[in-house]
Amino acid sequence: MKTLYLECNMGAAGDMLTAALLELHPDPAGVIAWLNGLGIPETVIAAEESVKCGIHGTHVSVKVGGEEEESCDAGHDHHHDHHHHDHDHGHDHHDHDHGHSHEHHHEHHHLSDIEEIVSHLTLPEKVRKDIMQVYRLIAEAEAKVHGTTPDMIHFHEVGTMDAVMDVAAVCLLIYELAPEKIVSSPVHVGCGEVRCAHGVLPVPAPAAAYLLRDIPTYGGAVQGELCTPTGAALLRYFADEFGEQPVMRVSKIGYGMGKKDFPRANCVRAMLGETEEAGDRILELRCNLDDMTGEDLGYCMNL
Repeated sequence: MKTLYLECNMGAAGDMLTAALLELHPDPAGVIAWLNGLGIPETVIAAEESVKCGIHGTHVSVKVGGEEEESCDAGHDHHHDHHHHDHDHGHDHHDHDHGHSHEHHHEHHHLSDIEEIVSHLTLPEKVRKDIMQVYRLIAEAEAKVHGTTPDMIHFHEVGTMDAVMDVAAVCLLIYELAPEKIVSSPVHVGCGEVRCAHGVLPVPAPAAAYLLRDIPTYGGAVQGELCTPTGAALLRYFADEFGEQPVMRVSKIGYGMGKKDFPRANCVRAMLGETEEAGDRILELRCNLDDMTGEDLGYCMNL
């Protein structure tokens, strides 16, 4: 069975998942060109080589209007790249995958606006459906956190275009790679706090925590937000199960690098390979009896 294993020892974010899956694709440059040709307003995606702790991988950046967003963890210089929510009192969603630190974009979009944008993207119908399902998970999580309904959640312009590209990229790459089964490791969420527009929130941020319910997660010594709401939503939607790497013959390995540096490699590792399908098994139990009397054997059979 063609299996994709996602190792999330440093959490998961849309850009890191994109980069890891891109390394598994036979034509990464073609995928980048396809994504840039989708016509997402003012949005450009690029891939470049990145090295973390001596390991070579790929870093993906998304720029909207020529600018790339940054995240802002509370009280820490080292934080996970991208993905930071702006928990506005008006139920704004600043995609955690690219925390907004600018003040120049004020237009907002609702879920219906996202659907309108996605409906015009030149993508297979299955990919467009996957994108909207992931977005609905995010909107439902935000609505739960803010005590409102998914249709009332609105998304900041820059964060929206940025996140649409991230989600579209992951959905397209999984469609192209076509694994029959996707397994994810338990998810490292980090620890500490993340600074938002209206205060400081615990890590994982509330929306990410809601999306990760019933999924095995853990914290650790890494200060900062490692798993973002977009990363959590993508894992929740695509992963068939969570656990240790299954027994598999790995054919390709991809490393999706984050932007920040830590003492440990800041990456998502993706492995593509074959696992054996579980089938029916017949077990036979044998023993030889050459020095037991019939009386003793009869007694043993009644035990």
